[in-house]
Amino acid sequence: MRYIIIGAGAVGGAIGGRLFQHGHDVVLVARGAHGAALAERGLRLRTPDESLTLPVPVVDGPDAVTPRPDDVLILAVKTQDSVAALDAWAPVAGDLPLLCAQNGVANERLALRRFRRVYGVCVWLPSQFLEPGVVTAPCAPLTGMLHIGRFPGGTDDTARRVAADLEASRFLAPVVPDVMRWKYAKLLLNLGNALEALCGPLREPPLTDVLAGARTEGEAVLAAAGIPYTGEEEQARLRGDRMRLLPVDGAEHGGGSSWQSLTRGTGSIEADYLNGEIVLLGRELGVPTPVNEALQRLADEFARTGRPAGSLPVGELTALL
Repeated sequence: MRYIIIGAGAVGGAIGGRLFQHGHDVVLVARGAHGAALAERGLRLRTPDESLTLPVPVVDGPDAVTPRPDDVLILAVKTQDSVAALDAWAPVAGDLPLLCAQNGVANERLALRRFRRVYGVCVWLPSQFLEPGVVTAPCAPLTGMLHIGRFPGGTDDTARRVAADLEASRFLAPVVPDVMRWKYAKLLLNLGNALEALCGPLREPPLTDVLAGARTEGEAVLAAAGIPYTGEEEQARLRGDRMRLLPVDGAEHGGGSSWQSLTRGTGSIEADYLNGEIVLLGRELGVPTPVNEALQRLADEFARTGRPAGSLPVGELTALL
């Protein structure tokens, strides 16, 4: 099997780098300064145990690679970039299996309109991409946990083969028939991404209170919708002590994916598909979601105007809420 990683940022770079390091055939898809750095110097993957420079092949899109029958596509772009990526790859690879290694729960439906075989991947993979060509993955001894399953449900041999390759490449990769149950649990966790991007680390009140409010709204919406999700005990029991956050030499201390988007000045942020998913369901079901509405609106404003990550004073946030 050859893995084509569409979006070689933090998550895609960590997955592709580990697979390549352990002998698998990998192609990274990246553009701009990041793509140029990967092509010139290779992927620099920094972990608590090692700093690797991996000469992974890189292309800038589907026109630069000929799909093979044994290819597996791993979509790892942010959800706001999914439609453009899916539209580019579907005409040449629509019959190939596509794994959505992304936060949120909207990507799989977007993909199923264009691809015959779609798989959800619940991504528990702390990683950071702030510098072209460099990805930091601070978990050890395993780099991350990636639940895999067919969308909308079930499992198959492809999922099991991919999981075996990932488990041989320092990931925990359970194959599950109900992958969206795991992804909705991760959605609740990701409701804090926008808050961290706006105000910084969520260590103490009142930020922890705001986070609790966002999650309470999310749980109420999912309950009203009858959408199941895994509990924290089930998640922690599976991870055990196999994923520990540890220092990485030379790595800048940063935040999650939304914080990284503001720090890199990408001009967009995934809050519309995290907090916005709860807002959408709440509006459909008549469940109030004022905290998530505020976080979605503020995160979008920060991304659009280029305001720095962590620059919203806590007092200003609480006044707005």
